[in-house]
Amino acid sequence: TMLSSTFRRTALRAANNNNLFARSMATGPASGGEISDEMLSKLSSLSTQALVDGLWVMGWPNAQINGSRALASTMKCAGRAVTLNFVPARPDIAQDKPAGGTSPEYEAFELCGPNEVLVMASVGPWESVGGDIKFLRLKQLAIGGLVTNGSVRDTDEVLDYGFPCFSHSVTACQGPAAMQPWECNGVVNLNGTVVRPGDAIIGDQDGVVVVPAKVADKVYSIAHGREQIEEIVKEELSANPGPPGKFYPFMSGKIKPESPLGQLLATKGITPENSNQFEGKADW
Repeated sequence: TMLSSTFRRTALRAANNNNLFARSMATGPASGGEISDEMLSKLSSLSTQALVDGLWVMGWPNAQINGSRALASTMKCAGRAVTLNFVPARPDIAQDKPAGGTSPEYEAFELCGPNEVLVMASVGPWESVGGDIKFLRLKQLAIGGLVTNGSVRDTDEVLDYGFPCFSHSVTACQGPAAMQPWECNGVVNLNGTVVRPGDAIIGDQDGVVVVPAKVADKVYSIAHGREQIEEIVKEELSANPGPPGKFYPFMSGKIKPESPLGQLLATKGITPENSNQFEGKADW
């Protein structure tokens, strides 16, 4: 029985080692693709609502980081995601995490610049991901923005630094007692929304949206077309007041040319021949 028990433990350890090896070999790439500076600029010109709508009609899951709000009403951000994942505090985690300047958060900081947004995945909404001294470095790097589902501290100093910051809230609490930074540029989860390194992160007063790098061009095409149509509808309703239900709401890829909206768009030169917003013309 003792020999049998020893054999089982040995076999279990071997199986676990094999499974760990298999899992590490099966892990997919962290990044889903690359977004050019030109496309990033185009995406930044659109509202978060249009981007969410574009992803929705494509059938993608929720793209908004729910609960992440701008620290100041004028803040907007646009950049490629650099991710940082936090894990709950545990003594061995604190011991094994690289110390000092080699810690994962500082590795992530140094990957940031004007066209990057640091995305910090907290273990909870009220946990602090950082504040004054740490974020001074982000100011020095002229970072494009910081987004977290956690909270930030030293709010006055962070506001004074001037870079866009989106968080669940603010806090006076320290972060290390509850969590530790563990991985730079892995795939992270913020309140059920996945962010991969290199995804476009767009933030405004309505929230923060993640545009997957793999479909960024197509999302822009749909969202840009939607915004054009909404401007035409608004212009028409302003000139000829009436219920918006005549034209609105509409779904991209479902507009009928003979509908009132379709006829209105034709007067502005938008037709099934040059727009993917019409029925039968969806190219996604």
